[in-house]
Amino acid sequence: MRTVSLPRGRHSLHTMPTSTGYEIRTDASYDWDGRKRGETPFTVLQHTIGGAGNLRYESRNYRVKEGETLLVLVPHNHRYWLEQNGRWEFFWISMNGEEALRIHKAILATTGPILNLKPETIERLADCSLRLISGGADQPGSASAIAYEAAMVLYDDVFGSHPVLSQEYRTMQHVIDHISANLEKPLSVETLADVSGLSRAHFSRVFTTSEGIPPAEFVLRKRLQRATKLLTKAADLSVKEVAVMSGFEDPNYFAKVFRRYFGASPTEFRTTGMYSSIAVREPRAETPLTAKT
Repeated sequence: MRTVSLPRGRHSLHTMPTSTGYEIRTDASYDWDGRKRGETPFTVLQHTIGGAGNLRYESRNYRVKEGETLLVLVPHNHRYWLEQNGRWEFFWISMNGEEALRIHKAILATTGPILNLKPETIERLADCSLRLISGGADQPGSASAIAYEAAMVLYDDVFGSHPVLSQEYRTMQHVIDHISANLEKPLSVETLADVSGLSRAHFSRVFTTSEGIPPAEFVLRKRLQRATKLLTKAADLSVKEVAVMSGFEDPNYFAKVFRRYFGASPTEFRTTGMYSSIAVREPRAETPLTAKT
């Protein structure tokens, strides 16, 4: 087994590898439960070189055979393992960051957890893993570039040959960029559907499939994410100003929603330093790196 734990930079990066390696497993001690690996989101992309393993994903069982690639998100209701006297040879890359999570969620929503990738895709993913192992991850920026390359290679394999899927994914990225640039403005589902150029019903379906949550919930989480940043980094702003800049016209409603998500009022959050330990219910890019083990 060869494993490398990768460095953490001073700044959050949108795609960051957390571990990678090559293994040959031959006993039942190899057993991972996606519900028992912490709360920090990350993904595992694992390609089977030889032998086979088992995956239970939600309520369905899979046999992960030679030539197949497993993709899972943590935390999530899944388990993958090797049975007694089995053999499983594979390499993996684990990563986190907002962009990596977004791409992998879109792929999972489209294909499910078992991928049949092109040989050239597998070769490039293996090359990314090898470069990380052999010194390409000495600096966070270079490690992030390799992880982003791996994510884009996977994206091209899954979506590149499907023009409709590719276009819809790019459309959702355009909508997300619009949301991020206009959080202080009204962002109804109808408005976002107009931005996408799709009907309201079709937009809602595509967005939920791509991001894992409905558009209204996504907007709310992004607004709360901005509010927490303003509360912790802009001490000169009042809570009312933070509310308005985060898209909440009514400060009382802002305080109610904030407490529901974080278990504290905005003032308590700011003055007691709860942000240092509070569990934020947001797919987090600003999270510690989580190794595969």
